[in-house]
Amino acid sequence: MKLPAKGKASLLLLTAAGLTFQAASASDLPAPSRHSSLASPPTTTTTTNLAGKVGALMDGVMRSSRAVSTVAITVVDYEFSLRGLSRDSEEYLRKLSEVHSRSAKRILELCEANKGFYVKAGQFVAAIRQVPEEYVSTLSSLHDKAVPCPFKAIRDVLINNFGQDLSCIFCSFDEVPIAAASIAQVHRAVLKDSREVAVKVQYPGLDRQMKLDTMIMSFLSKSITWLFPEYRFDWLVGEFVKAISLELDFIQEGKNAERTAKNFIFNDKVKVPKIVWELTTSQVLTMEFCRGSKVDDLEYMEKMGIDPTKVARTLVEVFAEMIFVHGFVHGDPHPGNILVSPEGKAGFSLVILDHGIYKQLDEQFRMDYCQLWKALILSDSARVQQLSERFGVGKYSRYFPLILTGRTIDSKSALGEAMSVEEKRMLKKDLKSLRMEDVSSFMEALPPDFLIVLRADGLLRAINRKLRASQRVRLLTYARFAIYGLFQEPTSQSGSAAAVLFSKLRGNLSYLHLRVVLGVLELLSWMERARRLLFKMINHLYVAAGWSVKGHYLASAL
Repeated sequence: MKLPAKGKASLLLLTAAGLTFQAASASDLPAPSRHSSLASPPTTTTTTNLAGKVGALMDGVMRSSRAVSTVAITVVDYEFSLRGLSRDSEEYLRKLSEVHSRSAKRILELCEANKGFYVKAGQFVAAIRQVPEEYVSTLSSLHDKAVPCPFKAIRDVLINNFGQDLSCIFCSFDEVPIAAASIAQVHRAVLKDSREVAVKVQYPGLDRQMKLDTMIMSFLSKSITWLFPEYRFDWLVGEFVKAISLELDFIQEGKNAERTAKNFIFNDKVKVPKIVWELTTSQVLTMEFCRGSKVDDLEYMEKMGIDPTKVARTLVEVFAEMIFVHGFVHGDPHPGNILVSPEGKAGFSLVILDHGIYKQLDEQFRMDYCQLWKALILSDSARVQQLSERFGVGKYSRYFPLILTGRTIDSKSALGEAMSVEEKRMLKKDLKSLRMEDVSSFMEALPPDFLIVLRADGLLRAINRKLRASQRVRLLTYARFAIYGLFQEPTSQSGSAAAVLFSKLRGNLSYLHLRVVLGVLELLSWMERARRLLFKMINHLYVAAGWSVKGHYLASAL
């Protein structure tokens, strides 16, 4: 029996309410740990511990209730707004966009109210460009909305981790954070040996909060799938849980930072802060303090005399090298995690921060992805189809060029140019037949490595747009590093300078060949545009002057 929308929402609320209470009061939510903002000294009484448990329970119930009610309202909105409309109609598409917009605003308000992992989840969704655009544009604002934690709680975390008062370790420690994110905040400090450092401190109580929040998110994603089978988001929640689990381990983050620094040891445009290991734990990361401003801060770059287009080119080169050559990818390159500094031989350098979310790409995937980009640049549709089969999405191979290069698989436009009017018309017609179920199936079938690459690429594209860099810069850079990657031996990724140089030399020669091919394709494209323009001019003269049929025939022959 099919339940009406109100019945579905009511059942969802009742089920989730019981699940929330059970989860919040379960044995995995004991009295707050020594790292919790509710933590107590050893002499705390049983009454205080009980109060802490009750406080944690109430907080869990409140956070989960907001999430469940938001989803329930959204379920009803979709059900009633789209009822009775043909999926092929313009009215359906218009209404669907309106519901997407309203729902995205509700999710944004939920993330802002619940903070913590909900903010992180919203950021995660915003970076996946394959979700509806209304969600991407609305949730992108979450990158700038983290609220700092009171310093008293931060100080308690520091003392619990270091085992001594801050005055014994630091000459000075700024209580006002220089940056705040969804799971941690950063303070500037000066060590006893006069070194200036940045101290990243994890918010208290996150382990307990993560268990509850991610369990509720998983329950809600399964509920949405039950209510709307075409909307399947289990893959998204699963990838988010994996990513956030990695990000909570600051020791692993320090190791990731050192590996990245080693990978870019010969690149003087890249700076990775050095880790101060004696003051680093799983909850506190102490690193070298680096000056700079967000990579999309155009006003700062103008003030410092830094060319934004050069910054954009360098940014794409750095992440293209991570993806195609090293196979070790920073999974969260939003503007707050990348600084542009006026220091460096080129007049600037990029400071890469927040190394918590990284993905070691499977070696076969890395090589196949390099081949895919080579095929995309050369418009080799047969090769794209073949590689799509390897990635498990052969049915949707024609959409790879659109997702990655902005062109259709049979596009005649030159690399980096906008699609023609005819191509846009055909694409719009093609996309009308695409259901949300197709999008869900496509994303579910993709290897996990592909998802992290798509996320990183989506964030980079957003930054490049702000820096006013052309699409062509990104495409040609990806093409160049895809060729480098095909000649990159796994053993030489962090090897000697000679091995790296030889690998790049071979890659450069192959890339030169590719550029010659691209040049010919661009010349042919230019000649075709010139032919069309000449035809229009002659045809206009024919109509205006009443030329003979022979003259019209000659114009048409062009």
